[in-house]
Amino acid sequence: MEFTAIDYSIFAGLLVLSSGVGLFYALSGQRQRTPQEFLLAGRSMACLPVALSLLATFQSAVAVLGVPAEVFRFGTEYWFLGCSYLLGLLIPAHVFIPVFYRLRITSAYEYLELRFNKTVRVFGTVTFIFQMVIYMGVVLYAPALALNAVTGFDLWSAVLTMGLVCTLYTTLGGLKAVIWTDVFQTLVMLAGQVAVIVVGARRVGGMGRVWRLAEREGRISGIDLDPDPFERHTFWTLAVGGVFMMLSLYGVNQAQVQRYLSARSEREAKLSCYAVFPCQQIVLCLSCLTGLVMFAYDREHPLAATHRPGSSDQLVLYFVMDVLRDLPGLPGLFVACLFSGCLSTISSAFNSLATVTMQDLVLPHCPGLSESRVTLLSKLLALGYGLLCLGMAYVSSMLGPVLQAAFSIFGMVGGPLLGLFCLGMFFPCANPTGAVVGLLAGLAMAFWLGIGALLSSMGGAGGAPPANGTALPPAANLTAVLGTTLLPPTPAPPSPTGLQKFYRLSYMWYSAHNSTTVILVGLLVSLLTGPTPPAAVDPRTIYPVLPRLLCCLPRKYRQRLRWGGGPAQDADAVVKSNGVPNGLAPPGRQEEEEGQGYIRAAGTPAYAVQETSF
Repeated sequence: MEFTAIDYSIFAGLLVLSSGVGLFYALSGQRQRTPQEFLLAGRSMACLPVALSLLATFQSAVAVLGVPAEVFRFGTEYWFLGCSYLLGLLIPAHVFIPVFYRLRITSAYEYLELRFNKTVRVFGTVTFIFQMVIYMGVVLYAPALALNAVTGFDLWSAVLTMGLVCTLYTTLGGLKAVIWTDVFQTLVMLAGQVAVIVVGARRVGGMGRVWRLAEREGRISGIDLDPDPFERHTFWTLAVGGVFMMLSLYGVNQAQVQRYLSARSEREAKLSCYAVFPCQQIVLCLSCLTGLVMFAYDREHPLAATHRPGSSDQLVLYFVMDVLRDLPGLPGLFVACLFSGCLSTISSAFNSLATVTMQDLVLPHCPGLSESRVTLLSKLLALGYGLLCLGMAYVSSMLGPVLQAAFSIFGMVGGPLLGLFCLGMFFPCANPTGAVVGLLAGLAMAFWLGIGALLSSMGGAGGAPPANGTALPPAANLTAVLGTTLLPPTPAPPSPTGLQKFYRLSYMWYSAHNSTTVILVGLLVSLLTGPTPPAAVDPRTIYPVLPRLLCCLPRKYRQRLRWGGGPAQDADAVVKSNGVPNGLAPPGRQEEEEGQGYIRAAGTPAYAVQETSF
């Protein structure tokens, strides 16, 4: 189970081509000399590359290693997650994208200042940075550890090489390089998965035999309509709870919002969201089919006991190295597929972290910086976060069991951020105090639930892990923890009550639970401290839910449902007769300023939209 020279060549080719894309965009065109070019790709991207980049950003090792192992062990129940993709992508396309794009912002957290104030913006930014810094080191270290355990590939050579290559092309090429390398890496991911499915199915006797074997062994799951939220995976858990998880990723996460904003028009941004839907379904199908082929192959050609993987995150790699051992180059292609997912994720993290740090933390305190200085600082920030990623990977290797809690933070933080944006967009009465208190309450609830489930699973509260599988596996099982999808349904104490029952909530409901906490607490505090008056709300920051839901009513009644009423407060009237969004410069001046790298600064009062140069 070792690489050949051909395998190493294919893996090296992935790294060379990824670096080449960054060098190309660093040495051609505008050479990333302006903030618009470096952070938003000059707002010039077409929908297809944006869609593939959206797809690649959060695939990482979860789709390549996690989902096949889940299907191998527990069957195809996880496949129903695909039902959540429709609403999980339609809502961002028709709610979040129009609001973000028409405000002409660079960081998603600029919206929070326009809607609330600077304090809320800083709270949102710091929460996002905390989330991504922890996640990006882990997403680099986990697959390298699995690869080292299976193939003997040197662990730290892999970590350092991947981290440095990714830092190189992100720092030099900016968002445009990140998006185009995501496109290339997505194609490599798909090619690697297809190769494994085709070769594995042929060695078993075809996909028909794979399906029959899986069906005979009970791995083809039916629709489980049990509404119990404490069951780990049911149709409702995956199809409904998954919608909130998708919204936290594709609706308000800066890494994705930045891609929407890089599109050359709002229509292209929406089309990119539509295009992600079939791509997501294809990736999910390939991952699930890989799991079924693994299961059938294991029944036909079981591994010797001495070769059995020690943890579930190694299942796919053991299968690949066994089924492709006689085909030089294909193991290298699959490893390139695995690390393509990791590269796309951490490069997106570097770029989005550099953006929010510059836009939300540096520029508000240093408004007089020149364009060239802002661009240079943005590149240095991307470089700094790249080096921090390598440091986090090293820390990940040292933390042991404590690392299990760190992995859960990514999922725990996404829900409260979703709730904060929903509070601002859908509830005009919410005030800044309610937003801050609501976010803190959501984070407290998220950490309470996540850490409580962790301690319970480790025997700290009753000695038995929750039955739903939100318990985290052993420390070596890093990829499983990353995706929280590979967790075995171990027996639970009979009839758990109180907090033990609470800790058994399915991880798929975490985002919905935590975002709802933010909204309810935020609204309550806003009403107690005095709701935001209608005149103080910028209508461009509000999505008019009631008028849209009651669109059959006469216009005058729908108008009364708007916060503040009156044509001036009509949130639909974001485009004037000249086709320019409210508050923006006339077309000629707007294009001229964008070409020079001007980015609108979020300012107060709510209606005042400044045009400011770096």
